[in-house]
Amino acid sequence: MSRRRQRLLGVGLVLGGIFLVAPPSGAAVLDVSWIAPTTNSDGSPLTDLESYRIYFGPTAACPGTAFVQVATSTTSPEPDQTVSFRLTGLTIGALHYVSVTAVNASGVESDCSSPASAVAQIDFSVSPTGTVSFGDVNVGGFTDRVFTVQNTRGGTVSGSASASAAFSIVSGSPFTLVGSGATQAVTVRFTPTASAAVSTNASFTAAGDTLSLLLTGSGLDDGRGLEAGSSLDVSQPTITITSPTTGPTYSTGDPFLTLAGTASDNVGLNWVMWINDRGASGMAIGTTNWTASGIVLHLGSNELTVAAQNVAGYITAATLTVTLSVPTTFTDEPLIADALIDAL
Repeated sequence: MSRRRQRLLGVGLVLGGIFLVAPPSGAAVLDVSWIAPTTNSDGSPLTDLESYRIYFGPTAACPGTAFVQVATSTTSPEPDQTVSFRLTGLTIGALHYVSVTAVNASGVESDCSSPASAVAQIDFSVSPTGTVSFGDVNVGGFTDRVFTVQNTRGGTVSGSASASAAFSIVSGSPFTLVGSGATQAVTVRFTPTASAAVSTNASFTAAGDTLSLLLTGSGLDDGRGLEAGSSLDVSQPTITITSPTTGPTYSTGDPFLTLAGTASDNVGLNWVMWINDRGASGMAIGTTNWTASGIVLHLGSNELTVAAQNVAGYITAATLTVTLSVPTTFTDEPLIADALIDAL
């Protein structure tokens, strides 16, 4: 490239992704690729390419303040040479616009490519989702539940699972998933040590992301005359979602959601929390009147579970299925934006 206006030919962007915005413990990625430029606008070969700048953000802003500098593997790219880079640490489910520029050895930066857009996603999923009940288990006994971890993006995804007492991981962790669609069964065991209701989060962590599920179970003491499978004689709390709807489903175009509602118990409540089956959880503010704000939605269906725990340790949950739709023509197929980069 020279300092006069030049054209870098054959630049295109390819991105893949899906829509949501980050849980506190996770981050998402986007895979970006483009065809390297080979000639200057005067027809001379490009011989002093030094790097690329990948600009990204919630709007198409190039140049902008958020970019990653990527060194080139060659100063003179071959025709149809594909360059790829993975943007990491992105907000999960957020729509990102990406443009690429080229920079020569003198620090001269080209014009921006036409932007391509896609939503950042994490590398794996876990099922079942939401709140998983292990039921009533005699003290001294145990019950197992099997969870399936799946590679959703391709490549190799390695990670592990963890849970707090009285829950434990008995098999399937750590795990390595090779290739899109690869799965691993992870077995979680509930072993109660006292007559009480127990709840905790199970965490599945891989590739820098964490998905959390709420696990619940109740310990039964035969010495109290309770039969296996019966319920402890303790009143359950109640919980109701009142906003943004009292119905079972809700649709929105805003990726940020606030839930609100009420909960009650004949003795008292410890806490109210929420979980998105697409990968996020948090504590609500308040108990009898509670609010959970800043919930980030994924594109498509999100099953939101709100649970209340009383002072005896028992949990009751309510569920709202929220569908996030975005006015865009983006699909799950790779998005290709053919573009030319004009360089100075």
